[in-house]
Amino acid sequence: MIMKLSEYYFSGILTLFMMMSLGWGSQTVSAQIEGEALFGEPQIVTIELGFGEVDFWGQLVENYEADENEYIPADLFITDNTGTTVIPLVGVRLKGNSSYNHPGDKKAFKIDLNEYVVGQNYDGLKKINFSNCFKDPTFIREKLYTDLCQEAGVPAPRANYANVYFNGEFWGFYTMVEQIDDQFLDWRILDDGGNLFKAGDNFDSSEGAADLMYYGDDQSSYLNRYELKSNETTNDWSDLIEFISFLNTASPAEYAAEIDNRLETTEYFRSAAMDNIFGNLDTYTLSARNYYFYHNQTTGKWEWIKWDSNECFGLYGGGGGPGGPGGGGVDMETLDYDYHADDRPLLERIFLSSELTDQYLTEYCQVIDELLNPETLFPKIDALRDFIQADVYADDNKMYDNADFDTNIESDLAGGPGPGGGGAPGLKSFAQARYDYLSEEIDCSLYTSVEEVAAETLLALSPNPAQDQFQLQSEELIDEILITNVLGQECLRLSIGASSSQIDASVLAPGIYQLSTYAKGDLQAQLRLMIQR
Repeated sequence: MIMKLSEYYFSGILTLFMMMSLGWGSQTVSAQIEGEALFGEPQIVTIELGFGEVDFWGQLVENYEADENEYIPADLFITDNTGTTVIPLVGVRLKGNSSYNHPGDKKAFKIDLNEYVVGQNYDGLKKINFSNCFKDPTFIREKLYTDLCQEAGVPAPRANYANVYFNGEFWGFYTMVEQIDDQFLDWRILDDGGNLFKAGDNFDSSEGAADLMYYGDDQSSYLNRYELKSNETTNDWSDLIEFISFLNTASPAEYAAEIDNRLETTEYFRSAAMDNIFGNLDTYTLSARNYYFYHNQTTGKWEWIKWDSNECFGLYGGGGGPGGPGGGGVDMETLDYDYHADDRPLLERIFLSSELTDQYLTEYCQVIDELLNPETLFPKIDALRDFIQADVYADDNKMYDNADFDTNIESDLAGGPGPGGGGAPGLKSFAQARYDYLSEEIDCSLYTSVEEVAAETLLALSPNPAQDQFQLQSEELIDEILITNVLGQECLRLSIGASSSQIDASVLAPGIYQLSTYAKGDLQAQLRLMIQR
């Protein structure tokens, strides 16, 4: 039931009653990691905001257009699978760049639960983002892509959906996206003491692109290009500048010898491969925006974190479909594996090295086979369509109509209300064309990892991807198996004592794992296992 927030907006007695009845927002919701109540499983959350100001919308717009990033106060109701919780006095502001051009008042926005009440949170989360699905008729792109990133072990925010109400009025159906902050670092990186940088949103590429080019040792030369999101008081950018200097000035021999000690290369190769394969070019690859870069103090390595992937599946930029304006005249259905804009040294150094290129292509081929393959991808698209269709239809404030939603899931949309005519590549048509092209252009049999070649002579997993169980068969006796996740954490360990066994995998969440077999304490073989439901 939608509660009429207009009945109480900051009225002390009723607000106090609601707080006592439903609990403070800073309560801890039982969850495995921060944010599980909102992001742990697919759901459509109800978000209700009650603003005390009569002209709350005018104040939100004024703050945004003044570029002040200032919040205004509101009371918040969150209704999710755990129930309804009221969180009094949170901060709200509008956000986004091009997404602000969404017609009407359905703008992207951010909630800061910690803005006015120090320590206030929900399920450990301090901030939550709401994207308005600007230019995406399907409402699926960002959610699907972030889900695929989770499966691939690529650091990225989690996403879900929300129906949003402002002062009792339905405002729209939104994608709800996790904030990249110390809470995210805690659960995903397992380290939050290092410098977290965000690529800047400056659209002047001559002075503001977060291109990782070297502009000298003076910190001021980088202030328009990146934002420091942690350790702001210390405000020491020397580690970023040192990495950028190494990236741009190291000799090929120095680079090959040192890059693995400075960067989580496998994660980055896989992340860059996904951007290329799924046509997510409004990031470092082309626009040099929309990413985070974190210096892990436990490992000493830099880690790449994705951000703002709403224009994947060939949508960037500005309508027109493949090769449309804003996309640099690129036909994204036939994008080569090594495509990047000029002055992108982190990508350029990969493709100047045959060894690094081979490592990149190993990850690239895994993504094609396990994530882009229509046999596995299309059921995910269908499931999301069925999950949100009724809520999309009910959103009269959306940018496209219901027919556009249905059409664009299957095929290209030739026109619409968006910039440049509003055209958008279809999810399935783009993925199929991309899969067909890459399958012809790249011989992925050349890029199977050494570990998997060794495993194939010893192990067979069937089926793989698996759901709740799979059959393990080996040419040799197996004493024990170990299944670890992409972070290297142990998820399942079993004693076997045979050359074949039926394995119960129901305890494993969907995603990609490494299965290792042991005999007499020695590693026999390793194979990548995918759990899919």
